[in-house]
Amino acid sequence: MASAEKYTDFRPALLIVDFQEDFCPPHGALAVDDGRSIASTVNSLLQLPFVLKVATKDFHPPDHISFASNHPAPDNKPFESFTTICNPHNPSETARTRLWPVHCVQGTQGAELIPELDISRVDHVVEKGQDKRVEMYSAFTDPFRNPSVVRSELASILKDAEVSHVYIVGLAMDYCVRYTAIDSLKEGFVTYVVKEATKAVDPGYCGWGDTEKEFAKVGVSLISAPGPEIDKDLSTET
Repeated sequence: MASAEKYTDFRPALLIVDFQEDFCPPHGALAVDDGRSIASTVNSLLQLPFVLKVATKDFHPPDHISFASNHPAPDNKPFESFTTICNPHNPSETARTRLWPVHCVQGTQGAELIPELDISRVDHVVEKGQDKRVEMYSAFTDPFRNPSVVRSELASILKDAEVSHVYIVGLAMDYCVRYTAIDSLKEGFVTYVVKEATKAVDPGYCGWGDTEKEFAKVGVSLISAPGPEIDKDLSTET
């Protein structure tokens, strides 16, 4: 483990986003291609001396607004259909979102973290997406700002631990990882996404490529493992 002195100004956290059965082949309802394959990289990162290691879970009620089956035909095709969600506290604020297959329902196997993940090294599990009225890709909050509808305890957990840098892995790069990383930056954390430890729903330009472009614009760093940002700052040397 690194010495306490090493973390005087640098207090990194590892954030594992939605590494759940329903997002992984072969049986996931919303499986991301090769999603399960990142487990070895994630577990290797879990062995490094992060001051905090947090996993998040999509944890939806059966009547969640993002499920295509909860909308009337013909505009209820998973992956193809979109809907406009109004802020329940301010109908003038809206967000357009894609509709998905039923996934990560509370109490189902699909909502469980995958068994390949070394959960024994995780300090906290944060659940998100419980409010049926709003989509919540970000592990911090829903997309509405005027006002926000739901905030998880994630920001408080990180700030209580005096975290300075957040390293993000998990699923999926172009949705929950993307919006979690952007909100992490907004919360004041230096934010990295480890590219070998995430996969995208759309690995092409419109998914991974567009996400990478937005990261560059807002200041989220896409890094490699191994790579200098990890090898230099998260050395296991004492």
